[in-house]
Amino acid sequence: MECSLRWAVVRSVKDFPGKQELDVELGPKVGKAVNYPDLTGPCRAGDEVLLNTTAEELQLGTGGWHYVLAVRGRERSLAGGGHIMKLRYTPLQGRTLSVEEEQSPYHDILKKAESLQGLPVAVGSLHSMLAPFAWIIKQNCQNMRLVYLMSDGAALPLAFSRTVDMLKTRGFIDQTITFGHAFGGDLEAVNIYSALLAAKHVSQADLAVVLMGPGVVGTGTKWGTTAIEQGVFLNAALQLGGTPVAIPRLSEGDPRHRHRGISHHTRTVLAKVVQSEVFLPLPLRYRELFPGGEQLTGLQHKIVWEQTDASFQELHAADLPFSTMGRGLQDDPLFFHGIAACAQFCRSLPANCPDGGGNDGSVTKVN
Repeated sequence: MECSLRWAVVRSVKDFPGKQELDVELGPKVGKAVNYPDLTGPCRAGDEVLLNTTAEELQLGTGGWHYVLAVRGRERSLAGGGHIMKLRYTPLQGRTLSVEEEQSPYHDILKKAESLQGLPVAVGSLHSMLAPFAWIIKQNCQNMRLVYLMSDGAALPLAFSRTVDMLKTRGFIDQTITFGHAFGGDLEAVNIYSALLAAKHVSQADLAVVLMGPGVVGTGTKWGTTAIEQGVFLNAALQLGGTPVAIPRLSEGDPRHRHRGISHHTRTVLAKVVQSEVFLPLPLRYRELFPGGEQLTGLQHKIVWEQTDASFQELHAADLPFSTMGRGLQDDPLFFHGIAACAQFCRSLPANCPDGGGNDGSVTKVN
């Protein structure tokens, strides 16, 4: 593995929860960089910083950001309490206090926890699903405790996501859990199983949603994508006695044929990875645009049809930035209808909306 490293000088600093955004001088050029103070210490104007410039040089989907590896004279690493190492065996490895470990105040709870006791667990494959899902959930169920579990399938620091900060600040997400090598959540967990049990028994979630952070790996092949993790996490919810609900990745605007209708990633997960039946909410708009139903052939799951027109229109009134792969509500409506279908279904599950919300009775059938 090769990476590009360059020294730069910090010109200005903007502070956000868990991260700093910097303007930096790289010789005659000015660039943008992200610094995570928990990893490398805080930056100030005039600091000399060592940057990893690889992603920007490759023009990856990171928004043109470099990343701070060290601040000259103030080097440090992820070093909270606890004994669970994240970013293990790398120069930035550091300890976190995992929710399961002996020093945790929740150790005894999780030592005894064996079941999700029916907890609904919505699992998707793109970070861009989080904002519309959370917004629709909270419109009629403000008292529902929604807990976001972030995997390590893409961005590892939770702080990289402006979306999460905005959703938490405005009360659309009640708590966050990072697991695997992802870090920075309200709770840290070793893996998806303990993260789900923590969501139920520590965070007291009414609903859990599992999604990777910003970014996704794809190779144009069937199996070479981090989106495959969706099936692994649905299996975990099944095995722990939860109510697994797949968030479908749908599109009518993606120029790539393999993602039109139901993405080939979603079909692979549901046909090849998930070990038993899960709920698959779909919007009626999908059936209108793809009436043949060929993409559903062989998917032995509990398909629920939802009328999502009202929820989709309500998204236009939300003061949140909804976008996926650079496409907004008007560019790819079906993507957002698919998320709305899942959110409506989760909202309508028995006793799942403490303040009496739920959908509008628009479920037409379950296959």
